Amino acid sequence: MERNASSIFDFLLMLALLATLFSSSHAQLKGAFEENFSKSCPGTHFKTSQDGQIWYLTLDQVSDCGFMTKQSYRFGWFSTKLKLVGGDSAGVVTAFYMCSEVEAGPLRDEIDLEFLGNRTGQPYLIQTNVYNNGSGGREMRHQLWFDPTLDFHTYSILWNSHQIVFFVDKVPIRVYKNANHTNNFFPAQRPMYVFSSIWNADNWATRGGLDKINWKNAPFVASYEDFTIDACQWKNPYPACVSTATQRWWDQYSTWHLSSKQKIDYAWVQRNFVVYNYCLDTVRNRYKPQECWLNPLD
Repeated sequence: MERNASSIFDFLLMLALLATLFSSSHAQLKGAFEENFSKSCPGTHFKTSQDGQIWYLTLDQVSDCGFMTKQSYRFGWFSTKLKLVGGDSAGVVTAFYMCSEVEAGPLRDEIDLEFLGNRTGQPYLIQTNVYNNGSGGREMRHQLWFDPTLDFHTYSILWNSHQIVFFVDKVPIRVYKNANHTNNFFPAQRPMYVFSSIWNADNWATRGGLDKINWKNAPFVASYEDFTIDACQWKNPYPACVSTATQRWWDQYSTWHLSSKQKIDYAWVQRNFVVYNYCLDTVRNRYKPQECWLNPLD
């Protein structure tokens, strides 16, 4: 059954990507940035390749840079290819994340993928986090098994009513389950916008803020391509796609849990690349949060 589930998931994902590739909506997403996204930086800090397919975000002492979708979504598949800042990037954070509020207000829901810069020769860390109703503190940190500054790699978020899964090159690195616990710590009620950014976080990002940005190395540039969204686009007061979500590949039974192959990949990541897991932090959490008792492989 699990082997079949693995095949079904891969097949559904392949069909979805093919459909997205040839659909007019995907063409607009890739080819018409201004129709789908809003920038939050000067034009000097956001550039594109000649064909418009690669987007370059720049950080220097003048400004950071970011962009966000004009539409919000509730559940779906969110993915991009990203090439991170090379060399000495200590204090620099490149982010691909989702948030229910444009200004990241105190009661926001949020799903984070953040890449924490490093001193030359040290590994990048990828930090994931989940916020619900303004509360976070669900961080995990992983090392990557490759140098993310040499080439583009794919980073994805699967979000449905059952789980949130963070992927790196189709490998699940983290599973966050909706256990319906009494602490109700799963963002499922509000739609979210999708954001990407590069910014100065040298007060905490590298060795807890000990390593500051060396501005002599600026500008710092992160590169994006193949931005893909296959999701339920929100329309007030309640979009029809919410009630038909289980007809979409990203909310069918095979995506409610990891497949057999994904479980093997996930276990490999847990054995070799986890740097920090809030569930195991007994200093920070006197009592283990309820969702930590759930087996992510179930």
